[in-house]
Parts: sequence; C-alpha cells; structure tokens
Amino acid sequence: MSIFRLPDLGEGLQEAEISAWHVTPGATVAADQPLLEVETDKALVDIPSPRAGKVVRTFGEPGDLLKVGDPLVEFEGEEKDKDKDKAETSADAGTVVGRVETSAKVTREKATVVGRTSAAGIKATPAVRALARKLDVDLSVVTPTGPNDTITAKDVERVARIFRELGPLDRLHGVRRTMARSMAQAHAEVAPVTISDDADIAAWWPAKRELMLRLIRAIAAACKAEPALNAWFDSHALGRRLLEKIDLGIAVDTPDGLFVPVLRDVGRRTPEDLAAGLERLRRDVERRTIPPEEMRGYTFTLSNFGTFGGRYANPIVQPPTVAILGAGKIRNAVVAVDGAPAVHPVLPLSLTFDHRACTGGEATRFLAAAIRDLERG
Repeated sequence: MSIFRLPDLGEGLQEAEISAWHVTPGATVAADQPLLEVETDKALVDIPSPRAGKVVRTFGEPGDLLKVGDPLVEFEGEEKDKDKDKAETSADAGTVVGRVETSAKVTREKATVVGRTSAAGIKATPAVRALARKLDVDLSVVTPTGPNDTITAKDVERVARIFRELGPLDRLHGVRRTMARSMAQAHAEVAPVTISDDADIAAWWPAKRELMLRLIRAIAAACKAEPALNAWFDSHALGRRLLEKIDLGIAVDTPDGLFVPVLRDVGRRTPEDLAAGLERLRRDVERRTIPPEEMRGYTFTLSNFGTFGGRYANPIVQPPTVAILGAGKIRNAVVAVDGAPAVHPVLPLSLTFDHRACTGGEATRFLAAAIRDLERG
C-alpha cells in the first residue's frame, strides 16, 4: 500500500481545509486526476493524483483542517518508479504535487484536525474532565464555582444545558475562520486610532457614479501628500517601511466571509485600467478563482462599507499595513455655500491608523488630502 500526503501548496501555506472529495474508496483514478478540493486562506484548490491506481482509503471529511504532510489517500499497491519520477518533476510545471509513501504503518494514521483550546491549567478533577468530554463542553468557557476556582460537575452540567438550549455550534470554516484569526491578530498587535470627516462631493455626484474609482484616486493622492500611511510596520523590530508603490487591498463582503483582493500599483494606472481591474477582482471573488498571491502584499486598505449602510466606522488595520480608509453611505446634508445653506451630497469617511507607526498629524494630513481630491470636479 502507498500513502499520498497533503503537499506543500506554496505561498507559505501550512494547512488547508477539506472542501469536497472528488473520489471515494474503490475508485480507480488516473494520474493528475483531481482527488479532492481544499480551501486555503482565501482560495479553493484541487489536489491532483500523483499516480494512477485504485483508491483504498481517504483520510478526513469535509470541514477537517489538515496540515502539510497529513495523509490524504491510500492507494492499492506500491508506487511505480515512473510515478515517482512524475511526482518529482511535476513541481517544475507548477502542479500541486505531494509525496507518496510506501508503508504499512501509516495506513492507520488519521488526519490532524485543529481542536479546541486546551484545558491545561484549569482546575478540575479527573471525573469532571471526563464529564466535560462526555458532554462536549470546553472547560475553558466554564465559570468555576467550586473552592479555589475549581470547576465542579454542576458547572459543567450548567454549561451543557445552556448549549443544548442554544442549539449546535456553527464552527467557522474556510474564509470565516481565516478572517477570525486575522482580526484576533489585529486586535492583539495594533494600536488603532480612528478619525472621521465628510467630503462634499457635489462637484461630481450623482452625475458621475464612479465612487470606487474616485476613492482609489483620492487614496493615491493622499499617499503622495503623506507617505507615512502607505507603509508596513514590523512589530518585532519596531520599525516601518515607507512604500512608494500603492498596492490597494479592497475589502469585499461575500456570504462566505471577507475577502481582500489586491489592486496593484493604483497610483500609476489609468481610470480605464483601474475599472477593468476592479471588474476582474469582483468576478474572481464571486467565482472563488482568485489566486492566493492576489490577496497578499497590499500596502493600504479600502472598505466601501457604505454600499450596505452606515455612516462612520472603526475599520480594522491588518498588520503589517498601518492604515485603512472606510467610506460610509452617501447622504444629503445641509452645508454652507458662500455663506448660505445648501443641500449637497456628502460622503462620510473614517480613517483608522496604527498609532505605533503614524502620528495623528500624519493621519490628519492624509485624510485632508483625500478629501481635497474627492471634492474636485
């Protein structure tokens, strides 16, 4: 028997979630035939078979999180030399390729699944821990009422009863799990400050309904006026890198979770080219065909949450970037024009910046420059 393990998917990815199996035990497959679909940080990837043969066993179910090197498929018979040669050379052609091992021992292995928070250090007797396992209760969420903060059986039963009343837990998968981890990282690392203001866009709205393009242009103008916000911050070395090229991450809300595809070098592209790039990103996100490398390396982030509603927000800065601009819902407001009241369309803006890397003056100058550009005809 031979075992095919989860291969290195590139881009530094060390784990992937099983999305769907394309084969079942007993099936005969050809070399390079898709075996299963996995979900990485933001993309769906088909894993091809490294050899032809009969599938004896598959490891893991949809929703399981696997690490590189975990077993995926057990094939009947030992791997032929020509299949090994193909597995070794296919990487040069850009194919996702793994390693097939021949060993009777590994057929008993199970896929590694990321579990819940460890209960180590929590005060509970072995009997109470056994009860928690039986009732599927994570001891880390139980409030102890026993002596010296010890968790009792009644504490576990109380939480189990609450869980039964609430219904089953909807565990996060794929994009939503990645989003949760990213937000936790941002909350732990960043020192966020948000400033807000309005842009009077009567000079071009609603005649020209090109809000995204105007926001991109304004960000490019603001980065030129105040470069400190187009940067990466190294929290370990306590240093920042000011970046000349603006690779703009655009937050896109989907039913699966938040995607942040990257529009590259926005400061040097024409409006027509940017419009085409935006359409391509939207299409790729909808189809889940956007490559992982197109969701990494952004230097500044834009969130047009006003598409759904809301006026101001506290957008979250994702390390190593140092700033994000949020655009709220356009509204009509009374403004002073030549000393007289007038009703104009107003765009609310919220700029969150990492105060470790930027000063309040730098952020304020950035926002003022963005507003000046947005108010131009």
